[in-house]
Amino acid sequence: MRLSKFSALFIFTSFIFAQKIIIPMDQSQNNHLKAYGVVYKILDKNINVEWLLNYKGGAFLVDSYSFIETDCKIKGVTFNSIDSRVLLEIYSMIDQNNMDITLLEKKPNIAIYTPPNKQPWDDAVTLALTYAEVEYETLWDEEVHLGELKKYDWLHLHHEDFTGQFGKFYKSHRNSQWYKEQKVQFEQVATKLGYSSVHEQKKGIARRIKNYVGSGGFLFAMCSATDSYDIALAMGNVDGVHSVFDGTKIDPHIQKKLDFTQTLAFSNFSLISDPMVYEFSDIDYPPSNNPITRGAKADYFTLFEFSAKYDPIPTMLTQNHVSIIRGFMGQTTGFKKDKIKSHIVILGNDPASEQVKYLHGNFGNGTFTYYGGHDPEDYQHFVGDPTTDLSLHRNSPGYRLILNNILFPAARKKEKKT
Repeated sequence: MRLSKFSALFIFTSFIFAQKIIIPMDQSQNNHLKAYGVVYKILDKNINVEWLLNYKGGAFLVDSYSFIETDCKIKGVTFNSIDSRVLLEIYSMIDQNNMDITLLEKKPNIAIYTPPNKQPWDDAVTLALTYAEVEYETLWDEEVHLGELKKYDWLHLHHEDFTGQFGKFYKSHRNSQWYKEQKVQFEQVATKLGYSSVHEQKKGIARRIKNYVGSGGFLFAMCSATDSYDIALAMGNVDGVHSVFDGTKIDPHIQKKLDFTQTLAFSNFSLISDPMVYEFSDIDYPPSNNPITRGAKADYFTLFEFSAKYDPIPTMLTQNHVSIIRGFMGQTTGFKKDKIKSHIVILGNDPASEQVKYLHGNFGNGTFTYYGGHDPEDYQHFVGDPTTDLSLHRNSPGYRLILNNILFPAARKKEKKT
């Protein structure tokens, strides 16, 4: 019997649709963090992935390949094979609800800006990428100075001080061996690159990173790399640090000379130049003189819910299996709301205080995302504390926010509907 054209098309379409794998990212997922590594590996093989925004916590849908099933099984990632009937139900549900589909097409080239010597603390992004088995490269000031940022789609700023104050550890650690060695290393690099001080050199690096973003790069920063970066941009060519750091006197009018038009996210902040105070400015919330307001058991922040169809970018960045996430501290724990520029998109905040925890913005052809705090699974991560074992936190919603960001550059750009 000869099939009608409609019947033949239906059978062919059903066959294609049947060859699908879905990786749920809701509470049914056994290992959320490793799931991102599975998706990254798929993209590395030039296979497209559909990111189902707001469906099962931001599930991933892909054509069926045996290597995907194998990879999921090895990594303990929950997945399901689905037929055409289930697939059509999923598409229908997405169409009728606050959900959408973003096509991931390209493996992003990832770089982490970090000093080559080991620091006495760990970086959450490095931990997340390593555990998820996502490839990345490291670079530091010399590579940035030589223009190597253009090789990368996505750049993370490791726990860093772009003001040249050596992390403002002067009071607590200036006699520590690691601090002395770091100071010498940073000064040698500054001299090699032709700068008179680490203060001037770090500001120069900050401007080069800003050019990278303006040219289309994706910037992600956590902890002190967020506010110290914007402070460095605002300082411009003015001496903004105490003489104990660079051997020259701070400009007595530095506060009046800050240029907030040069910053990415923050404005109208006041500097804290005292080298004995472990704080860069009044951007940080809560401030260092009152660091713990509620304690770990009562500290939470909330993710905003966005329209998936009209605001796909913030929706991508907030995909999670929970909307309320445990807070965590850092040198920069969060951002005071009234110091954030009006055009910045707030992704997550503490409804009970002035703290914004997670924000996103655009600059030129690129974007930047700031995430307050040091380690999502270590409430107070002190210098010298042991490394967080992410195998014990494989479903961490706080770490998921980091990994959402690495997939952002892989997404096909969509025209805004508004």
